[in-house]
Amino acid sequence: MLDPLLRRWIDPGLDRVAAWLVNWRLEANLITLAGFAIGLLSLPLLALEHYRWALLAILCNRLLDGLDGAVARRNGITDLGGYLDIVCDMLFYAACVMGFALARPENLLPAVLLLASFVGTATSFLAWAALAARRGLSTNVRGTKSIYYSAGLVEGTETIAAFVLMCLWPSAFAQIAVAFAVLCALTVLGRLVAARNFFAED
Repeated sequence: MLDPLLRRWIDPGLDRVAAWLVNWRLEANLITLAGFAIGLLSLPLLALEHYRWALLAILCNRLLDGLDGAVARRNGITDLGGYLDIVCDMLFYAACVMGFALARPENLLPAVLLLASFVGTATSFLAWAALAARRGLSTNVRGTKSIYYSAGLVEGTETIAAFVLMCLWPSAFAQIAVAFAVLCALTVLGRLVAARNFFAED
């Protein structure tokens, strides 16, 4: 929901850095994979309850996730790049939740609930993108993308905000996870309702 607002704020800075990276011939896919590798460090860091270091890994991952898109828009967006970006994002989100689950026994059930809600949001998002592509539909509400981005109550910005809160207040993980899972469920419900009209047969 907040992604378009955030993009208007951070895109100019990312574009300036991207111009410098393009001059150094850095490819967007390399940045994607580097960000993914850094992001995966959050799993063991969270499991060991090194929350500040985990937060740094999470924020670095998100920075590189923004930069890879900015570089791709300058070099040319590719299907492979779009595929790597979404796969790495989804695996990174899951790794963060797994890290919290491993940190403390009481985190396990809320983490399972949160992961299940992530499956719902990811499925509703990707199924929408696949059907939109088959119909030749496109949108640039979230910027130029290689796949169709359907709006939702919770998207990337809200997800990272939740992870930041969890890192800053790990004792409140259960409450934050359950609340965010509810928001994810509402996102799925909203997409299901919207899909009934959006994909209605002519």
